[in-house]
Amino acid sequence: MGEEEMTVLGLAPTDIATLLAAFATLAVMVAVWAATTVRDPMRGRVKALQERREQLKAGITASRRRSSVTAKAEATDVMRTVLKKLAVLQDEQTQAAATKLAQAGIRSKDAIVALLFARLTMPLFLGGGMVLAVYVFHLFDSYSNFTQMLIAAGSLFGSYKAPDLFVQNLVSKRSEAIRKGLPDALDLLVICAEAGLTVDAAFSRVARELGAGYPELGDEFALTSIELGFLTDRRQAFDNLSQRVALESIRGVVTTMVQTEKYGTPLASALRVLSAEFRNERMMRAEEKAARLPAIMTVPLILFILPVLFIVILGPAACSISDSL
Repeated sequence: MGEEEMTVLGLAPTDIATLLAAFATLAVMVAVWAATTVRDPMRGRVKALQERREQLKAGITASRRRSSVTAKAEATDVMRTVLKKLAVLQDEQTQAAATKLAQAGIRSKDAIVALLFARLTMPLFLGGGMVLAVYVFHLFDSYSNFTQMLIAAGSLFGSYKAPDLFVQNLVSKRSEAIRKGLPDALDLLVICAEAGLTVDAAFSRVARELGAGYPELGDEFALTSIELGFLTDRRQAFDNLSQRVALESIRGVVTTMVQTEKYGTPLASALRVLSAEFRNERMMRAEEKAARLPAIMTVPLILFILPVLFIVILGPAACSISDSL
């Protein structure tokens, strides 16, 4: 009989090589597809900005009903009706949800209804379903009573907080993206101010220049430029910008712009100081992350690198001792 071919998990070396080659080919195809299908990040935002421009021009701030009722609109109407009957759709809750969604980059009024409806229904369906599974269907009888209570309470609380956590995650990511591009935007605003452009023209120009690199910041600046052109009170446009972005640095910029509009102070010099301050803050944040790296790398070093090092160093010696014994 010939020697049996060595196998790994039931696969021959030729089969393993074929699988690796197929995986490498798939990875190359995915990389080529990702490189050739890059879309303009500002293209999907133009429609929303144009709608906001038309609303401001007509003096309409409430959502308008469309002539053709779609399935999405019908679902939104059903959710709105349920919330009104349960007295959940109140002004304070609606305003807070609208502010949070605007900070996440979502300006649709239907999204406010969907968020409030998710807060109401997810504890009933997910949390209530888990309570039924624990205490009615007895799917967790192997656990202790305290553990079953924790599972039921955790599912209720988690299902209630899940929509808010999802929106807060979007807000954090968007705020971080805006924070990264703010110093460059202020530098461009300084150049536009020194070139003699008005404030709304400067915001519009910066939005066009930063749209590809920082789409979130370009979106906010473009909307601010539109509001500066149509709102009767220019300060309201700056206040809206500070409400839409959950960053203290944006509030500092808004305060500077309002003071410039009110007292006529030089805009370029104030923005230049803010830009230098934000750059120093960004550099300090990067240095802080770099200083934490040694402590963060300790756990991977202990878990993954040191065991392999011990095997390489002590493995031959252990094999020699085993052979001699």
